[in-house]
Amino acid sequence: MKYIFLFAAAAALWAACGGSPEAKAGCGIFFKGRTAYSQAQTYPWHGAYYDVAWGVPVAVVVPPTAESQAHLGSGVGDTRVTPINHQFRRGYYNPHEAGGPFYPTPPWPSSTDQFGDYYIRGPW
Repeated sequence: MKYIFLFAAAAALWAACGGSPEAKAGCGIFFKGRTAYSQAQTYPWHGAYYDVAWGVPVAVVVPPTAESQAHLGSGVGDTRVTPINHQFRRGYYNPHEAGGPFYPTPPWPSSTDQFGDYYIRGPW
């Protein structure tokens, strides 16, 4: 009886993730989307620096299929890849809600995080 239940569950999973190209595109998105949503609610979308051209942190909207970003640093171990958790929606950016105080870009930046431009995924 237990094997019949496991076979039925495996068949349902195969049908959901392997049936059509549309199903394959959404297979596994549920848990990743839930994690990104919870982290986006917990952490701010910006860092500690502002863009010197605008005076506030700038949200760079990337395509919704972008999942990760590269942070380039000046050292060997300072380069890293992190997921893009925040997603753009109308009325999302308000400079007064960004918080602060923010720091300008240093004369010799040691990371791309210090330029004040932060990635946010576009709307679905």
